[in-house]
Amino acid sequence: MKLSPSILTCDFARLEQEIAFVENTGADMVHLDVMDGVFVPNLSFGPPVIERIRPLTRLPFDVHLMMQYPGRLVDAFAKAGADILNIHLECDSPIGETLDRIRALGMTPAVTLKPATPAEAAFPYLDKVGLVLVMTVEPGFGGQKFMADMLPKIQALRAEIDRRGLRVEIEVDGGINPETARQTAQAGATVAVVGSALFNAEDPRGLAQRVQACGKEKK
Repeated sequence: MKLSPSILTCDFARLEQEIAFVENTGADMVHLDVMDGVFVPNLSFGPPVIERIRPLTRLPFDVHLMMQYPGRLVDAFAKAGADILNIHLECDSPIGETLDRIRALGMTPAVTLKPATPAEAAFPYLDKVGLVLVMTVEPGFGGQKFMADMLPKIQALRAEIDRRGLRVEIEVDGGINPETARQTAQAGATVAVVGSALFNAEDPRGLAQRVQACGKEKK
């Protein structure tokens, strides 16, 4: 699996060191959780912070917008340096138009499904995206317990993507550690967002390698 560590649980007073920590784990990208306090009951950061940390690493920025109206800031996130820009299917921006705008600005469009949203809700957009994120916890806060009942959703998405011959990654986010990463990889996920488990690990690089090896185990 590809590893996309979330910096939501990092020490924001030491962002430069925390980005270096993520790089040293051998991560494939950096996961940036943007929350507006409306779509989810929490606030994080926005384009200005992303723009400031962009020069600190060459890793792709995997930006997850937990926002009611993400379409209003697509251009700002492109300017800030986002590589993957991910909007929720449950948001109030027009999904198709927003995904088209994301791609036109040179970013990879992606969509996210909350736990209550069925896999089928993403099917009409699979030909517009490069990634689908399945939330395996309720979005908004880190450190929550993995929801195993999301595994059939991952399987349904993988079956539809493969049936249509598309090259779309399936990402999972929420309660991910080596064991739950293995379960999601077996269901068809290809990218794992890891937050608390990585930043609190005694051996972060070893944990990262175990998560990344889950994809090999699947094969």
